[in-house]
Amino acid sequence: MNRIIEPIRKLAGEIEVPGDKSISHRAVMFGALSEGITQADHFLMSADCLSTISCFQKMGIEIQTEKAQDSVIIHGKGLWGLQRPKERLFTGNSGTTTRLLAGILAGQHFESVLDGDASIRRRPMNRVIDPLRRMGAEIKSENENGCAPLCILGSPLRGIEYRSPVASAQVKTCILLAGLYADTASSVIEPALSRNHSELMLRGFGADISSEPFPDHAYPNAWKASIRPNPVLCGQSVTVPGDISSAAYFLAAALIVPESEVLVKNVGINQTRAGFLEVLRSMGADLVILNEREQGGEPVADLLVKSSSLHGTVIEGALIPALIDEL
Repeated sequence: MNRIIEPIRKLAGEIEVPGDKSISHRAVMFGALSEGITQADHFLMSADCLSTISCFQKMGIEIQTEKAQDSVIIHGKGLWGLQRPKERLFTGNSGTTTRLLAGILAGQHFESVLDGDASIRRRPMNRVIDPLRRMGAEIKSENENGCAPLCILGSPLRGIEYRSPVASAQVKTCILLAGLYADTASSVIEPALSRNHSELMLRGFGADISSEPFPDHAYPNAWKASIRPNPVLCGQSVTVPGDISSAAYFLAAALIVPESEVLVKNVGINQTRAGFLEVLRSMGADLVILNEREQGGEPVADLLVKSSSLHGTVIEGALIPALIDEL
């Protein structure tokens, strides 16, 4: 059958994009480490997030998925409720699952192995191996190449102050999660503020965590996140905001197609993720933020864009970590 695709004259209407992947991952992880039930709605049922669910199920956490409703229910067992897995924890293609889980597993009372697909087996893991070892973790790359599989023997951990050479939410969160099991407070100083979903959500679950500017002569935009160990985390109801990376395509399309007007509803506009909006404005975009509100500590809004005459701009410095995916 022949099909003819006609070019469109304009884009018009309103849409809602899938849930944020970073927040979906964290809802499962933090819910599993909490006491009681956590329900995450508008959850992103992607392969990466399902890998996170599978890993925690293998460690004895009951997790129910209602895919038709994009809802996940996690029956948490507290910080020390995870069980030794009977097989390798397969993280698929998810770097977030691999790096964040490494921090959690470093402080447990059992051995575990984190493994993934061919792509994960090529991704660098020394950026989390090195700081975890400074905390006293027994962790090694099975093939001694700084990549997965990662063999982890849970050990008593000590708190550290770690100066990260890069602004990385995965590195920061890995250390903060290991810090939950340390003997004293742990801090991460990064050259610029990376995504702070972990800090916001951990605080909502009951962790004693702080985040503040920490400028010095080398890094005027440096930021410090600190966490105290052994909190009692409590299950929460989480509504995952729409993913701004997914929204970016529709925003850009509406801006460049003449006579277009599109409303993208319920999008997360966290300042550490919303650099794309700042860039659009600097290019002359007709962009209006409507119905601003907060969901579980995360800022959310509806984004209205109309076709615009755009011009060039410069993207540099501390703005880059806030739009790395959209670049």
